[in-house]
Amino acid sequence: MEILLAEDDDGVAGALVEVLYDHGHVTRRVTRGKDVLTYHRSSDLLLLDLGLPDVDGLEVLRRLRAVSDLSVVVLTARGDERSVVRGLRLGADDYLVKPVRLTELLARIEAVTRRTAAQAPPAARTVRVGDVEILLDARQVRVDGTEAELTAKEYDVLAVLARRAGTAVSREQVLDEVWGDANHAVSRSLDVHLTQLRAKLGRPELLTTIRGFGFRLGD
Repeated sequence: MEILLAEDDDGVAGALVEVLYDHGHVTRRVTRGKDVLTYHRSSDLLLLDLGLPDVDGLEVLRRLRAVSDLSVVVLTARGDERSVVRGLRLGADDYLVKPVRLTELLARIEAVTRRTAAQAPPAARTVRVGDVEILLDARQVRVDGTEAELTAKEYDVLAVLARRAGTAVSREQVLDEVWGDANHAVSRSLDVHLTQLRAKLGRPELLTTIRGFGFRLGD
């Protein structure tokens, strides 16, 4: 496979590149988060350290998931529960805490690759809820055939819910995927965007608030 390795520690990167080469993988090593967003298109899998010097790895993962379904294995010294949960919610396929046994890392890479290969075809990229259509690739929303004029953040909030239409989505998950944070100010901003979203769609009954948990789009 073509593996993209985002790791700023030369010693760790050297050991990983060597063992991956020995097992038939071609590895491109980068040290900055912005390089991940540059080179991910030519890769089959990303090994992502969270402690990158320019952009936090969780933010890199959030941005990557907005544009790519590339398989991602987080490989980091950050083992606190909050980071693990956020990494998996933001779309990491696996999360490993350093130091990790290289044989285990290879096995995890193989497992992620098998799961990816066995996945069913991707879900439809147009989600319909009542007479509302969300065109995920085009970033467009139509209500009864007429395009709704949403801001970028309003669309991002709606897209998180649309990808899980009919399913309860926690407030923390929306905050993580759209803002990459869950502080009080950002949480209030989410409420404002939801209010505006309901008004612009003109279908308040389609966007349900689940008290003490989060939100659901559709039934």
